[in-house]
Amino acid sequence: MAANFKATWPMSLNAPADSLEAKQPAVDNGLDVVNPERYYAAEYMKKEWHLMWPRVWLLAAVTPDIPEHGDYSVFEIGHEEFVVVRQEDGSIKAFYNVCPHRANRICLNERGSVERFTCAFHGWKFGCDGELESITDEMSFAPELVAHRPGLTEVRCDVVGGLVFINIDGKAPPLREWIGLPPGYIENYEIEKMNVVRHVRSEWLANWKAGIDAFYETYHLPHIHPQTQGVMEDFSQYDLYPNGFSRMIVPIGVKSHRVADQQSVDPYQQYMLKEAGIDPATFKGNAHDVRGAIQQAKRERGKRFGLDNYDKMTDGQLTDSWATGYFPNVQIGMHPEGVFIMRFLPHPTDPERFFYDNITMFRHVPDPSYAVPGWMGLPEGLDVTGATRPNVEHVPAGIKPNLGEVLDQDVELVAAVQRGSKSAAFRGPLWSDQEQRLRHFHRELDRYINSEK
Repeated sequence: MAANFKATWPMSLNAPADSLEAKQPAVDNGLDVVNPERYYAAEYMKKEWHLMWPRVWLLAAVTPDIPEHGDYSVFEIGHEEFVVVRQEDGSIKAFYNVCPHRANRICLNERGSVERFTCAFHGWKFGCDGELESITDEMSFAPELVAHRPGLTEVRCDVVGGLVFINIDGKAPPLREWIGLPPGYIENYEIEKMNVVRHVRSEWLANWKAGIDAFYETYHLPHIHPQTQGVMEDFSQYDLYPNGFSRMIVPIGVKSHRVADQQSVDPYQQYMLKEAGIDPATFKGNAHDVRGAIQQAKRERGKRFGLDNYDKMTDGQLTDSWATGYFPNVQIGMHPEGVFIMRFLPHPTDPERFFYDNITMFRHVPDPSYAVPGWMGLPEGLDVTGATRPNVEHVPAGIKPNLGEVLDQDVELVAAVQRGSKSAAFRGPLWSDQEQRLRHFHRELDRYINSEK
């Protein structure tokens, strides 16, 4: 898209066909109106657990959280927990977080570093490779009871571009084959060189799919988040990929086409210019020129700081958000400076609650002219150098998670949608082409739910 573009629907950035930015061919997912019971019925929740969650690859950790041998991170999904741990040879393994003796959780912390795992209940010890090392007072056990040397139960684990995935039933296709995104799409961002600078887990009063639905389109921006119109186009380029994956490219640094004044550089754009190292007071262009100027400044800054991966990115990637959906329950806002991971985790028992995992990662550059982008919405005073990994901030239901004005507005919105989904007057969602990612997601979900395992 040229710097001086005019947003029209259907939205396309008009990138070359061989570019990762290219508009993908249309996918016919039909016009079915799905049954709203999927948002609140306990029976549907049970089907998801048995027919979908064990069969897909789930984002369980990021490699910067477990850089050294013995570093581990715990991942929770539904009623299950898993431990992802770095091995001595640099590889990564994952195990159920449960002792085979009496079902105690092996790891009681969300992350840490150990030489071996020791069950706090009776002291059984396991290597980081999951092998049983010792049983306390083993002479008191019948030999045939422990002859199989019960270690931690391993689950399939693989890594792509700094993202660690697990597959519970072990039957999914290879990870790189299952991920519906083209080669280089994830890797070019070099997430493995970023660090988690904030991690918030909040409980929302809605089904996890209602959360997915809210973040898979920008159709709602001018109505729920009108403050974004000064610096973000709400017509997005939507792209559908295999296996339920999808993307929307949200142009940033431009005004929404709905704003009458398309010439003057407003305060939001001035702020973004300043972030890129451009003095707004001396900037000679108009509002249409801001996005292109930021792209050029960031490319020059990338060379100055030795950020070689910038050379692999389109100009658009340097400003825009490539909000990418990883089926079934993750969306990552992908930016060159950092990524914004949203993970939608089902409640263990209640289909009308879910946990919204919000993980902000930043690639620190030791130079005062390289600031944390404002889009990250980070509170002041956080360590963004990667020297310390912040603890998870747990926010109970009904409390705003303090994720910034825009995301806090979504908390109330999603809860209201959840309540309305049970109304006798609501017969199912009527999705437009601006909501095509929702239809694509639910179509893939139905493929699992309607299958026989």
